[in-house]
Amino acid sequence: MKEVKPDYTSELSKKQQVEDMFNSIAPRYDFLNRFLSMGIDKGWRKKAINNLIPVEPKLILDVATGTADLAIEAMRLKPEKIIGIDIAEQMLVCGREKIAARGWSEQISLTRADSEQLPFDDNMFDAITVGFGVRNFQHLEIGLAEMYRVLKPGGRLVVLEFSKPTGFPYKQIYNTYFTYILPLWGNLVSKSKNAYTYLPESVKHFPEGAEFAGYLKNAGYKGIIVKPLTFGTCSLYIADK
Repeated sequence: MKEVKPDYTSELSKKQQVEDMFNSIAPRYDFLNRFLSMGIDKGWRKKAINNLIPVEPKLILDVATGTADLAIEAMRLKPEKIIGIDIAEQMLVCGREKIAARGWSEQISLTRADSEQLPFDDNMFDAITVGFGVRNFQHLEIGLAEMYRVLKPGGRLVVLEFSKPTGFPYKQIYNTYFTYILPLWGNLVSKSKNAYTYLPESVKHFPEGAEFAGYLKNAGYKGIIVKPLTFGTCSLYIADK
């Protein structure tokens, strides 16, 4: 798997570049998500959380939580606690503001942490969620193994990640939008020269579908299900420990 970085001219690691990139676009991140996805991302998150209903999780870990959209969506399951982690502190600042506005600061806590070195005990969480974050892991296998370690036996991992449509004509429309229109508007509004150029490039090289399911299997997960959403624009992965 090719390592895709926001800036190939930089000597910084992918992890550091991703952290710096998301810190820089944090104030405009939510607006751009809604605008560039035309609001479809909200439906994807609902479907992801619906797949946690059978687990009835009391303690949930949201990895690469960003501004906490998926953690906030998970509150309708009425868990006792949700912990969100991310390496970009400014994204967490925005997330905490959204959580406080809803009066959920006791139920959802956000902390800066690395997905490859989770600061939690083994077999701790009933469920783990990741929304559009695994693509940004510097070492995918390590991140998946760490989540497996802290997930309880019988617990469930749910991952949302971008993927590439294959059917005509949606594939052609998507490729034009994702390659040309999204980077133009995204970089302009975010005031970042790399963030929304990195996005389509990282999706292009990410192991999706059955290939990503193979990574999950190698990490020890079982009962793996892959569900393409919106003609394959996004994929939902469900896996149990």
